[in-house]
Amino acid sequence: MSTQETTQIADVGRRVIESVRGAVVGMDEPLTIALAAILAGGHVLFEDVPGLGKTLAARSLASALGLDFRRLQCTPDMLPGDVTGSYVYAPASGDFVFRPGPIFTGLLLADEVNRTTPKTQSAMLEAMAERQVTVEGNRFPLPQPFHVIATSNPIEYEGTYALPEAQLDRFMVRLAVGYPAPEDEARIILDRVLRQSPDVSVEPVVDAEGLLAIQAAVERIHVDADVARYCVDLARATRDATNVAVGASPRGSQSLVLLGRALAALDGRDYVRPDDIKRIAEAVLAHRLTLTPQAWAQGVDPRSVVATVVSTTPVPPTVAAVR
Repeated sequence: MSTQETTQIADVGRRVIESVRGAVVGMDEPLTIALAAILAGGHVLFEDVPGLGKTLAARSLASALGLDFRRLQCTPDMLPGDVTGSYVYAPASGDFVFRPGPIFTGLLLADEVNRTTPKTQSAMLEAMAERQVTVEGNRFPLPQPFHVIATSNPIEYEGTYALPEAQLDRFMVRLAVGYPAPEDEARIILDRVLRQSPDVSVEPVVDAEGLLAIQAAVERIHVDADVARYCVDLARATRDATNVAVGASPRGSQSLVLLGRALAALDGRDYVRPDDIKRIAEAVLAHRLTLTPQAWAQGVDPRSVVATVVSTTPVPPTVAAVR
């Protein structure tokens, strides 16, 4: 991969973050990792308390990336057909025709995804994994690129349905936004006062075709064998960790590599460093762990388990690009 390509990707990434930063304040690190996940072809889960700008962040990313955007407000009475679409009767022709659902878009925001039933949640699984939906036995490919950004509220349990492990594993990263710093919170309020409108506009930096080209370039980022083995060692260490009943699967170690390549590209490099992997380990691995009942009852945080794994797993020597 040429230096010019990595420089161009880094420049586009910088402009996307700057564009989104005009609407979303104090979320640079989560936004950077979310952008990297999209460049790596993955899906993103934002899990945090309401009112922190998760929905605005998803909408702003879609605008900056030039993607068609649909928002799906998840509710307990939502049916799978409300996501994928369904066949409806057309009186003019006397036939049943397929009417696509909101999932036929470039970026789907599944807002409060844990408020809908597991049956409807699972309707997204095929789309997230295979970029297609099957309705009445017929396959319908989704537009490319296609990405899901879902939000989840972790503090409410009444009227919610925990995401099944199989669906959590489909998300490349799970991110927490956290409360803004006092100066950022003040800026959010003052920006709203100055705008004199609740609407925020984000100008596109790239279009869908350009995003596909960037994603293809990210696939050519060099990954040293030692770095790949480091990702495997981290995933394997979670399987033997204290308080863990089921550790990260090979999909977890693969996601570390894929996301590490995207971070390297955003940094203007054509190779992945161990520091890239350490930076994203918690976001990639923590939601893939199933804790033991005792650990769950004691309130053990999976992120602390991953942090321990990262601190105790030997790091490979610093690697460089192949020239």
